[in-house]
Amino acid sequence: MKRIAALAFLGLLAVSGLSCQKDCECEKKKLAAKLALANSQTTSMNIRKVDFGTTKSGQAVHLYVLTNHNGMVAKVMTWGAILTELQVPDRAGKPGNVVLGFDNFARYEAGHPFFGAIAGRFANRIANGKYSIDGKEYSAFINNGPNSLHGGKEGFDKKIWAAETKQTPEGAALVLKYTSPDGEEGYPGTLQTTVTYTLTEKNELKIDYLATTDKPTILNLTNHSYFNLAGPGTGDMLNHTMMIDADKYTPVDAGLIPTGELAPVAGTPLDFRTPKTIGQDIAKITIGGYDHNYVLNKPALGELTLAAKTSEPTTGRVMEVWTTEPGVQLYSAIHLDGKTVGIGGAYPKYGGFCLETQHYPDAIHHPNFPTTILRPGQTFVSQTIFRFSIMK
Repeated sequence: MKRIAALAFLGLLAVSGLSCQKDCECEKKKLAAKLALANSQTTSMNIRKVDFGTTKSGQAVHLYVLTNHNGMVAKVMTWGAILTELQVPDRAGKPGNVVLGFDNFARYEAGHPFFGAIAGRFANRIANGKYSIDGKEYSAFINNGPNSLHGGKEGFDKKIWAAETKQTPEGAALVLKYTSPDGEEGYPGTLQTTVTYTLTEKNELKIDYLATTDKPTILNLTNHSYFNLAGPGTGDMLNHTMMIDADKYTPVDAGLIPTGELAPVAGTPLDFRTPKTIGQDIAKITIGGYDHNYVLNKPALGELTLAAKTSEPTTGRVMEVWTTEPGVQLYSAIHLDGKTVGIGGAYPKYGGFCLETQHYPDAIHHPNFPTTILRPGQTFVSQTIFRFSIMK
């Protein structure tokens, strides 16, 4: 398309008869401006906005469709900043969806297990929903047994995010912003949050997080996508081979709250340092599957490193997860039961896996964990990259 625009520009030069001396440069500038505009409009076609429904309260919900030149497509909606669909080519070059989700908004609003959502203010669990900052006590909404999970009753996954699009040197980007007011769900401070999805020409989906606050608060953000590299609705994902670069994990009690220990994965079913299928040891997990936080091996806190790598043999798809976060939660969809029907069909137990890059669960109660306290004047910055390729 850019080549066509360039040829059109040359054609305009020819038919304009720009052999004059006085006005030549002026006309060239005008035509160059038209060419730049044409190229801009052509490039902007990498992002398309469509209506996706209306909330019960009457708010419009939009879906943004990002594409690259390799057949990848990412669909993100403004409600919950949810990744609803991610098309990735297989070894034959045929794109196919690799995330669980729905093709209509009403189904999301009716309730779902955080498919593709941005979880916050605090992803994962807070013990008893209670915590203190600088000696002042706060209570988050209890929505998971005795604990608070993924931001409470109406976390970031149920909010309308303001959206704007932009073109970057890497590819099309969707910038989503949400202002969480002081006291929302029991969290102090007005929190300004920006989440940017970028679909690159290197077949990467980049998620960049940025947040600031006007009062000390706690913050833990993640994307809660369920992946099945064979395609959602194709059955379980137990044949996927996975590697997680973590020597340790955070053991939990019966309520899935960390004990504070950093325990070695060696000799346990949690050891994915050497690639193995997800199903190889899953029957040995007492809770019925994986729902564990891994302590990633990092040279330095905040450094972008490879956290996990997963491959699927029938399609040949490979997904690498790179992150600046210190941990990643492996969740094997143990609560799906085949009753949820979405894009691709019914979703059974083990129908997908989550790799939720994060700070450790309940970190506010464990001084030995990386801090989740954000203070005025500080800026929370985090990046996670889902990078796709084909098995060699």
